[in-house]
Amino acid sequence: MSDQELALAAAAHVRRGVASLGRRLRHGRSAASLTTLELSVLGHVHRRGPVSPGGLAGLERVQPQSLTRTLTSLEADGLTLRQPDPADARRSLVAITTAGLTALRTEMDRRDTWLAVAMSAELTDAEIGLLRLAGELMERLADAE
Repeated sequence: MSDQELALAAAAHVRRGVASLGRRLRHGRSAASLTTLELSVLGHVHRRGPVSPGGLAGLERVQPQSLTRTLTSLEADGLTLRQPDPADARRSLVAITTAGLTALRTEMDRRDTWLAVAMSAELTDAEIGLLRLAGELMERLADAE
């Protein structure tokens, strides 16, 4: 097999694994849970600090108009707030509130707990270490252009 064929086969395995695991993590959500997009937006704002709506759209790789409903919902629920951009008063930045941080942590803790239990039950210590490294690499790939 050529290097390109090996990379293509590896890419297919990673894609299928990520998709399957993502479906499994979403399956455990309660009806009251935040949507995947809402959680993602809260995560970006938490990790990066206040971000413009356009910046969030870029991070999510969607058009800014696609986030309007999500941002409105998060703000109405008191999970985010808009604040003036100190560099340009014509723009606003989206910031996470204490309630938003609590909601994000609650959802992530629940998912992380399920995943940790499943990993401990199904994988060896070496495999768990490999998954940790794979997770870091996948985050790096997600940020690639």
